[in-house]
Amino acid sequence: MKWRLPFSPWHLLLMPLALIFVLPLVQMVLTSFMSAQEINQFPPKFIPTSLHLEGYRALLSESHIVRWFANTVLVSAVAVVSHLILCSLAGYAFARLKFAGRGLAFVVIVATVMVPMQLLMIPTYLMFARIGIVDTLAAAFVPWLASAFGIFLMRQFFLGLPVELEEAARLDGAGTLRTFVSVVLPLARPALATLAIFTLLSSWNDLLWPLVAISDDTKFTLQVGLASFQGTRRTEWSQLMAGNVIATLPLIVAFLVAQRRFIATMTFTGLKG
Repeated sequence: MKWRLPFSPWHLLLMPLALIFVLPLVQMVLTSFMSAQEINQFPPKFIPTSLHLEGYRALLSESHIVRWFANTVLVSAVAVVSHLILCSLAGYAFARLKFAGRGLAFVVIVATVMVPMQLLMIPTYLMFARIGIVDTLAAAFVPWLASAFGIFLMRQFFLGLPVELEEAARLDGAGTLRTFVSVVLPLARPALATLAIFTLLSSWNDLLWPLVAISDDTKFTLQVGLASFQGTRRTEWSQLMAGNVIATLPLIVAFLVAQRRFIATMTFTGLKG
């Protein structure tokens, strides 16, 4: 009788790798419940002797963490909604509509992915200063209204959809926009979920641009606010770890909710180039 493993042999490799990636996350959570003395002692401790909430108490009383969290939620929500609308419309146009310069326009848009963000920061800051949105939340979410990656992802997904479904809708009298909304978008839910996850992760974790564009501490996003706990002479590790737990938890929940659609999209868009 041939003996078989109750799981895929790949799990023997993937499980240790998963533990390696999960270990820092577990260490962050455990450190957030340590006292300052335990955090700074040597050799460092992995498991706290008792649960301390000083980091969370200090975070809530000595910082604008609630305001930072609300700012981040607002910025990320605007980014996700605008990406789903604008990138899906643009991706469908490049996949299905025929217009002059379509190929060149798509190549130019995708080529912008290779332009480093650092090269765009100064002209973007000057432009935002002229229209008066520097040091406001608008400065944080306007760059996230659409992206070349989002347009590319949606275009690749729409190319994989059968054209016959749209042709049948047009035979029934539906226009291009009606066909897109009623036929194409319901089929694109996995791609939309994947785009939402990528946009949420990127906008939620964005640090460099908000750090440049926003100086008012009440308008900080979570990442900028947490960076303020790190100084040249002293770092508030307990508050920093507590803040990282608060900042990371929503992302974990969002990924767990959308991971099936995420995997489905990666499989589907890989069928067509």
